[in-house]
Amino acid sequence: METVRDYWDLVVDVWHSGFLGVDIGRIVLAVGILLVAVVVRRLFSYFIVQQFRFWAGRSKSTLDDKIIDALEPPIRFIPIVIAVYIIAGIIDGGDDASHVLAQVNRSLIIFVIFWALYQLVSPVTSLLDGHRQIFTGAMISWLTKIGKVLFVALGAATILEVWGIEVGPILAGLGLFGVAVALGAQDLFKNLISGMFIIAERRFCDGDWIKVEGVVEGTVESIGFRTTRVRQFDKAPVYVPNSKLADDAVTNFSQMTYRRISWIIGVEYRTTAGQLKTICQGILDFLQNDEDFAQPPEVPLFVRVAAFNDSSIDIMVYCFTKSTVWGEWLESKERLAYAIKDIVESAGTGFAFPSRSLYVETLPEGTEAFQLPSPRTSATPPE
Repeated sequence: METVRDYWDLVVDVWHSGFLGVDIGRIVLAVGILLVAVVVRRLFSYFIVQQFRFWAGRSKSTLDDKIIDALEPPIRFIPIVIAVYIIAGIIDGGDDASHVLAQVNRSLIIFVIFWALYQLVSPVTSLLDGHRQIFTGAMISWLTKIGKVLFVALGAATILEVWGIEVGPILAGLGLFGVAVALGAQDLFKNLISGMFIIAERRFCDGDWIKVEGVVEGTVESIGFRTTRVRQFDKAPVYVPNSKLADDAVTNFSQMTYRRISWIIGVEYRTTAGQLKTICQGILDFLQNDEDFAQPPEVPLFVRVAAFNDSSIDIMVYCFTKSTVWGEWLESKERLAYAIKDIVESAGTGFAFPSRSLYVETLPEGTEAFQLPSPRTSATPPE
């Protein structure tokens, strides 16, 4: 019996001494509270968010709905923070343990606050969508990223201050480290600054069709900190360094007000002056009466005899379509081609093609000349 009593006293002593001087019963209770918080956090966030949604439903704005959606993850974490605060009051591990738990509570509260601010950046910057004349999509995207990075940095610095870690010396050390990194990462910073200039100058936006001679041609999908993703017309993505797009000439086809058609139509040399006038006037009438083509003085419109070429009389057709969409432009261009063909043929002439005539004035003595049979009559085969 003496042995059993001694063993029981040992068990009780271990139970009370526990882990780091904390009673095991308190540890089990703390774990239970934490598990309950994990289980009920979804219910907690559901009821809170539903109440907020009910209040937001009374307004016509969609901003409050976006804010509630953004704040749902931090709200769901609140029961965990409350559970840790209750656990800190239950566990009695001395001054050191109480101090550590107090710091943990402060850190968690700071974490939730800055997490909420981080989540609010996206819905708040979405307000700028209504001011597209001032802020482009790329600008809004960059502001969103910068705001999130800023709140992450501030939150981390605040938590470090809570734990007694000075942020100033760390920043100074990072500054020296940054100088060393900058010397070896000049291209990175060059691309970063170039991206800022691209957005500030509004060279192009997401969805624009651009062309950089010898680099890329396609549709802009996103403007990043270092590279811009351009989707070529073969659907292959190309990641172009921002410095290439900032230093080289960029043609932005999406910013065209009208789209040009510039043709040289060659007709045969047998075409008379009257026929040339008829052709030019017919093409001009078609362009002036078709609603798909822009008219002067907004754009130039020319249908003129341009040159006497080697084997053709050239007529210049220079006009612009109202639509800049590639498919619609091709459709208008095709109708113009049909009209020109009908006009030329109706005038009684035809289109020229490259040809060359050889004139022989004299033949050497003894040379026999054979006359070719007419293409309309068949030659009689020799017997």
